[in-house]
Amino acid sequence: MNLYLCGPINGCTDEEAKDWREAAKVALPYWVHVDPMVRDYRGQEDIKFREIVELDKQDILGCAAILVNYDKPSVGTSMEILFAWEHQIPVFIVVSLGTRISPWLRYHATVIVPSFKEAFRLLELERQDQGGR
Repeated sequence: MNLYLCGPINGCTDEEAKDWREAAKVALPYWVHVDPMVRDYRGQEDIKFREIVELDKQDILGCAAILVNYDKPSVGTSMEILFAWEHQIPVFIVVSLGTRISPWLRYHATVIVPSFKEAFRLLELERQDQGGR
C-alpha cells in the first residue's frame, strides 16, 4: 500500500523538508512511501508549476492514505489535503500541540494528532484494516 508524504517543501531547508519524511520511511516499513522530495523542484516552482502539481496529483491518486506534516502553513500542502479528501483518501495530519487549526484543515482531516508517533500507530492500524501485510 502506498503512503504519500505530504508537507511543506517550497521555502524549506533540506532538514525541514526531508528529515521527517526519512523518519516516516523508517517507522512505517510496510508502506510504500511516495515522497515528492524525489523531485526536488525548489527554485524552479515558477517554471515547472504544472509538472509539480500534475505529478503530485498522480502520486496522491495512487495512494491508500496521506501523512501530513503541518508544522507550518503551506498552500501546496493544503491543496494536497483537499485533493486527497475529494478522492476519499484518508488524511492523517500531525500538528504540534498548541497550534491553532483552521476549520478547513479540521474538516478535511481523517484524523489530527500531536505527534508522528501517534500518526505512525494509526497508519499501521489503517494498513491492517485495509488488508495490508
